[in-house]
Formats: sequence, C-alpha cells, structure tokens
Amino acid sequence: MSVSEQQAPGTGAQTTGRLYGVGLGPGDPSLMTVRAVQVIAEADVIAYHSARHGRSIARSIAAGHLRPDHIEEALVYPVTTESTDHPGGYRGALDEFYEEAAARLAVHLDAGRTVAVISEGDPLFYGSYQHMHKRLAHRYPTEVIPGVTSISAAAARLGRPLAEADEVLTILPGTLPEEELTARLSSTDTAVVMKLGRTFSTVRGAMERSGRLPEAHYVERATMSGERTEPLADIDADTVPYFSVAVVPSRIAALPTETAAPAVGPVPTAAAEVSHAPETTNASTPGDGEGEGEVVVVGTGPAGPLWLTPESRGALAAAEDLVGYTTYLDRVPVRPGQRRHASDNKVESERAEFALDLARRGRRVAVVSGGDPGVFAMATAVLEVASQPPYRSVPVRVLPGVTAANAAAARAGAPLGHDYAVISLSDRLKPWEVIADRLRAAVTADLALALYNPGSRSRTWQVAKARELLLEHRAPDTPVILARDIGGPEESVRTVPLADLDPTQVDMRTLLIVGSSQTEVVRRDDGTQVVWTPRRYPEK
Repeated sequence: MSVSEQQAPGTGAQTTGRLYGVGLGPGDPSLMTVRAVQVIAEADVIAYHSARHGRSIARSIAAGHLRPDHIEEALVYPVTTESTDHPGGYRGALDEFYEEAAARLAVHLDAGRTVAVISEGDPLFYGSYQHMHKRLAHRYPTEVIPGVTSISAAAARLGRPLAEADEVLTILPGTLPEEELTARLSSTDTAVVMKLGRTFSTVRGAMERSGRLPEAHYVERATMSGERTEPLADIDADTVPYFSVAVVPSRIAALPTETAAPAVGPVPTAAAEVSHAPETTNASTPGDGEGEGEVVVVGTGPAGPLWLTPESRGALAAAEDLVGYTTYLDRVPVRPGQRRHASDNKVESERAEFALDLARRGRRVAVVSGGDPGVFAMATAVLEVASQPPYRSVPVRVLPGVTAANAAAARAGAPLGHDYAVISLSDRLKPWEVIADRLRAAVTADLALALYNPGSRSRTWQVAKARELLLEHRAPDTPVILARDIGGPEESVRTVPLADLDPTQVDMRTLLIVGSSQTEVVRRDDGTQVVWTPRRYPEK
C-alpha cells in the first residue's frame, strides 16, 4: 500500500479529497476484493480508462457496485494502436492525455471529493492507473488497493503452478523485440508474456526459437466471458486479442512425483580415473526419454552464473541429464528431475560417448564444459565421437561461452586488442616439441599470447621452458598477466615483466597472457593499472 498525505499549511487539517487506485481483478466481478468493493461504495467519483469506442472493461467489472449518484469520469485514450499526427508522436500524445486526465481528477480532489480510479487486474501491474499515481500521489492522500492479476487468473484456469521451489518466474511484455524475448525465455525457468494481440506472431516465434513452444499455453480473457485456453502452438494469430497471455508454467510441477527429486545417475566407467557419483536411492540407469534425444555442449564461462549466456542457461534448464567434469557440474544449480553424471577431467572421450548413448535413447543431454566448449574443452571430444558411425544420427549442438582468455583479458584491460594466438602448454595430448614450435612461430610474428594449461601438480617445468623460449624473442620487460581463478572466490590478477615470471606462482587455475612488443602498461589517475595492446601496428 502506498500512502501520502497533504495538509493545508498551518492548519493541521486535511483539505483535499483522497485518491484510490482500485484493482478489480482479472474480470470476474466475484474476484473483486472486499476492500475494493468498500472503496467504490465510499467514493464520490469513479474514474476509468477506455479506448475511443467508449467501452471500459474496468467499468463493466465494477458495474454492479456503481450508484446513480456516482460522478463518473471516463478517461478516453486518444490513441491505442493506431498512428497519430501529434507533434510528439505516439508517446507525446499519451503523455499529454495523462496530464489532462490527472488535471481532471485533481479538480475533484481539490474540491474534497474521494476519487477511485478503477483498473482491471492490479493497479500497479501494467495498469493505466499507475500514470495517474505518478502525477497525483505526491500531492494527495493516496491508497492503492491491490487486485488479482491476469497472471494469477491464467495459472488458475490452466490448473498449473507458475513457479515452485527455486524456479524463477519472468514476466515479459510481448512488445519486446523477438531477439530479446528469445533470450529471456531461454534463460528463465517459467514465464508469462503479456500484451499479445498484434504481438502474437513475434511471441510465438520467440517461443519456438527458445525451445519453449511445446511447454507454452495460451489463455484468453481468463475468468471473463469468451475465455479460451489452448496450447500456444495451436493458436491462429488472427484470432488473438490484446487481453490474452502466454504461460510457460513450472517444470517441477509437471514432473511425476517419483522423479521430482534431483538424481545423481551413473557415470562413465571406461577409465580408472572416473570419480563415481554418490549413491542415491534413485540413481538407477535412466530410462528412455520421450521424443528425439540430443546432446547440447554448453560453455558455462570461467566461473559462476554471471558468466552464463541466456542460451546456455536455457539449455541447462531444459536438459534431462547433465554430464560433465565434477567441478563444472557444481556450477550448475540442482534442478528436480534432472540426473547429474559427474566424472574426472581425464575421461573426455568416455564422457562424450556416455552422453551420446543417453541421447540415442531419447534423452535431452547437456554436456557441461567450462569457458567456451570449443576452446580446449568438450565440444571437440563430443564431435569426435559423434562422427563415428554409431552416433552420426544423434543431434549435437554447441553453445558458446565466455572464454578464459577473454575473461582474463577483460580483468586486466585489453591486452588482446590486436592479433593474438591461443596455445595450450599441456603436453598430455601433443608433444612439447610441437608446443615449442608454435610458441616460436607466434612470438616471432609478434603476436600477443594467451597460454592455457600452463602447469599442474604433474607438470611443473613447462612455464620455465616457455619463459626461456619467449625471452629469445621478447624484451625482458614484456608484460605478462597472471590471471588466476577469474570470476571465482580466489580471483587474482597480477602483471609482471617476462623476465620475472616465477613458474612456482602458476597452476592449472592460472591463465597467462603475454603481451606483444606494442603492449602498454599504464597506471591511471585513480591508482588502477591497465594493460592494453594498440589496435594499430607500426609500419616496417
């Protein structure tokens, strides 16, 4: 409830009328609150909005409570969806209308009359009343009476919960661009899209592109005459009025009771290094899924949810099975009904085959990878196995993620602002001689370098050898950025001269960025240091 008071200066007595914003609910008069009925009965003036045809849905809902002696103020919009020749355009025409409407109501309030502005749904939820509230509530005593929203009515009519447990409900106006709708639908658990009508084709397209169309329901005029509920995919766009919503309800609520709890399923066991998941009572091998299975390789970025793209977030939420290295799986929220298959980081091929086997049986599988899955990560492993005859028919998609190199560079400034090379120092899958040749080629070409996998418990000498090789071609004061645990709780970013690079300060959670001959290190006025490589290169 929002209340503001105004008194006559020096008198201590209230001299103006009171303003009410009254929510009437979704359409059925019996869903009006007791307080809404009381306020209407006590009001001197009843105001309501309508289009130029003069019919007001709000008035029709409250009609049974209006008295002959009520003063009615019909606030008629000059435009709704049509064009206008107003000098300020559509927005200018509406702003002028709101100012004039507020001035009309102010006349009554100044005369000491009680004014109730009635609004379908809730007055402060996409309601016309809010425009009066912004212009009048600071000048007159005001009270807002909440109402049942069309969202709640739609869920009730569908008999489907909107959100359960930790699910996130997103409410969207259908007037957003399709790309924006797609991104937001992809990244949320449940959603309601308002204001359909002319926007329906755009909304349907966003539902389809985000993969949410099979889950989406259409609700028209909930609790009102002419109510209609159907799967959104079956709706003809030409039949959709403004007073309709699209609902993507709770996924958890749709699960059978016996599968609603999160499960830890079996993991690939083809290698001794596999770390088995904890035993659970429902950790038996998953059964066949419904429909066509697929594998989506998802990049989670270098750390937590702030680095996750909307597309990846949606794919993780939609998956029935999550497969990945334990550290990366731990970044993904636990969702009821999903099975998680964790394994060691040295069994990429086995993990990929396990995921593809699940998809062949109709399961929707997300292979979880850190950073970008196509950069020293799981996408190649999955595609390599998926190229073999048993798996060539299994659909595979790769979703990009923020790379460790880009994240580290952003923390330092812009050291990769010109041409650069990305090289892994791990000799587990390629001989050191190949790594050394590539380092020489890149440093000879004066490229900045992003060096992945520089060291580990079992690899302690590569950084020293790389430093030695780089110093043959780079100045000792060439900046080297040591970026560790970027985005994580132990994040640190340091810049040292190449000659001072200490291999003992580097581990598997560290990424190294070595500048080119043009890379600058600058101390700014606020004390911060930035590293950047110019976009232009000097002519020889």
